[in-house]
Amino acid sequence: MAHIRGDCDTLANRRTVMPAVACSLAGVESRDLVVACASTQFTRDVFVAQQTIVFVPTRIDYKVHHRCMSALSQECDLGILSYHTLPPTHIFPAFLERKASSFRKHTNGQSLLQAVSPGVHTRPLLVLVNPKSGGKQGIRILQKFAYILNPRQVYDLSKTGPEPGLHLFSSVSNCNILVCGGDGTIGWVLESMDKMEDLFVHGRPPVAVLPLGTGNDLARCLRWGGGYENESLYKILLQIEKATTIDMDRWSIKIMPKEKHKKKEEKGDPQPYNIINNYFSIGVDASIAHRFHAMREKYPEKFNSRMRNKLWYFELGTSETLSSSCKNLHEQIDIHCDGETIDLGQESSLEGIAILNIHSIYGGSNLWGRSRKGKISRFNFQLPSNNERVPLQSRVQDIGDGLVELVGLESAMQMGQIKAGVRGARRLSQCSTIVIETFKSFPMQIDGEPWMQPPCMIQITHKNQVKMLVAPRKRSSWSLLSRQSTSEDI
Repeated sequence: MAHIRGDCDTLANRRTVMPAVACSLAGVESRDLVVACASTQFTRDVFVAQQTIVFVPTRIDYKVHHRCMSALSQECDLGILSYHTLPPTHIFPAFLERKASSFRKHTNGQSLLQAVSPGVHTRPLLVLVNPKSGGKQGIRILQKFAYILNPRQVYDLSKTGPEPGLHLFSSVSNCNILVCGGDGTIGWVLESMDKMEDLFVHGRPPVAVLPLGTGNDLARCLRWGGGYENESLYKILLQIEKATTIDMDRWSIKIMPKEKHKKKEEKGDPQPYNIINNYFSIGVDASIAHRFHAMREKYPEKFNSRMRNKLWYFELGTSETLSSSCKNLHEQIDIHCDGETIDLGQESSLEGIAILNIHSIYGGSNLWGRSRKGKISRFNFQLPSNNERVPLQSRVQDIGDGLVELVGLESAMQMGQIKAGVRGARRLSQCSTIVIETFKSFPMQIDGEPWMQPPCMIQITHKNQVKMLVAPRKRSSWSLLSRQSTSEDI
């Protein structure tokens, strides 16, 4: 048996999975998976013993027959993950003309800036992992991606934040970004990309999501699911390879406290975000979320499992039903959509409103509901030019149409019905700008982060569009039963 030693400078280089060289000799199955070197050339130390040539397992492990050696390429093809893998030879130091002091300040303490040259017919994947999301899931995901990809592609957000990875990939013409975490982590990365807008030479890369933890409404909307359930990362990478790029709206929210309440020193909580990715709400749902958040901070030991969290949420929802702390909302709030005043007092009284950018909130609930004479639209739906003439109940919701949807919530009990999927919220408007005036303190929340807000003026306007990746549709159970799959699981 012969051993061939290959030089690999990173963990990913010596563990890239690729199929063995096809061979008809007895005793070898050509479909076996082996591990190959990702360096451009092999350094060979051959020791012939029998019929098989084997790479030293501690460095690389590629098996091929001795007589098939001539068919072995001198250059590694990076295997089945070549589409996503960044070869180590494609990372090189960038030349600097600035002084060292100014350079360190510009790079936020990073002493070395490196440039990336992408390969042909590939889209290297920048993986940003929040290890604090999903319990221990984030840590395992971080380790797994560092194992199967080049570790220079994988970043621990708890240590470095998104900026170092985004800087490294800012000049890459064809790359994707995978954010592993919850909705808050996605917002963090998108906001960091906003600050670095001018550095992306070829435009902002599209972003995919690997959801960790609970909720994950944006991931649900983009078909990545409600949470990671230990699926094969190879299958997830294959989904990213087949994903579709769409444009997603994002919205600026400006909250201005009223002067007379400033003088009274009526203090509220700090506003968590100034950008809306998913939704913004005032009233009953934010009241439950705010009380839940306050209790969890005060008694963290009582919120140590998903089941306990659900029971607490149910109890707080029940108490909110009895107290109705936000009843007669229309008497304490004015709303103008595209300059038109919205009558909140028509039909039954409301206890809350929600402004929606995506169709999934509260962990999968659809407040806008199904439109009449049509299906729910999610991506790239082209609204007719005379959309204002379309009845509100027939209008569809779209993540990238430059419009938000305004809905009314009648009670905490109705919220339970919405979560159960038996009804939707009351449709109020579909518009591009919203101005809200409140006359008393209200609980509010942005993308699931609640706070208490004194009387104020609120202005919501379109900020920008970002490119997101939508997972391919999964085949239905019927199609899986009706035809046998010819591909093997990775």
